[in-house]
Amino acid sequence: MLQNKATVFIVDDDQSVRDALKLLMQSIGLPAETYESGQAYLAQFDPERAGCLVLDVRMKGMSGLVLQEKLSKQVLAPPIIMITGHGDIAMAVRAIQAGASDFIEKPFNDQALLESIHRALEQDAKKRGQAMQQEEVINRLAQLTQREREVLEQVVAGKRNKVIAFDLNITQSTVEAHRSRVMEKMQAKSLSDLMRMVLFVHLD
Repeated sequence: MLQNKATVFIVDDDQSVRDALKLLMQSIGLPAETYESGQAYLAQFDPERAGCLVLDVRMKGMSGLVLQEKLSKQVLAPPIIMITGHGDIAMAVRAIQAGASDFIEKPFNDQALLESIHRALEQDAKKRGQAMQQEEVINRLAQLTQREREVLEQVVAGKRNKVIAFDLNITQSTVEAHRSRVMEKMQAKSLSDLMRMVLFVHLD
């Protein structure tokens, strides 16, 4: 079960920056956790925890860009807001191309950072909502029998009952019965609804 409580994860090797950012989050009621290194953050990383990551680009040991690369391999990694005091444009371009939701230079404006964080949290919530819907559809698909799955695949391919019956070597009335059970198990209100579900999970 995906957790709904969004947290701002702050990763920076400068304690004063970590403390200031955490205080800023607390001032608007956002839960925040701080980490002094990318390694420390990865040690506790849980893909089911909702939130966003405020990440310093230049740190001792693992850089922010390396941490971003490692997290990019996760299905549900939090959106990343890169921060830096160096104004390195090449790094900014690389971070954005790798999927960072924003790139902000130090010293940053508090309001601008908070607006970026809110956008990132909305992005994360949307992605997690889609993941939950996919999981629900996958669970419904798992309830289908092998024959119902075969009928579903034929229906989604746009074939009529008569053609499906011929292809599967069963009667048309049997196809209709299977279709009815598929609609019921998938909780589909219409054929178009059923097709949207299947396309949503990229059924092979």
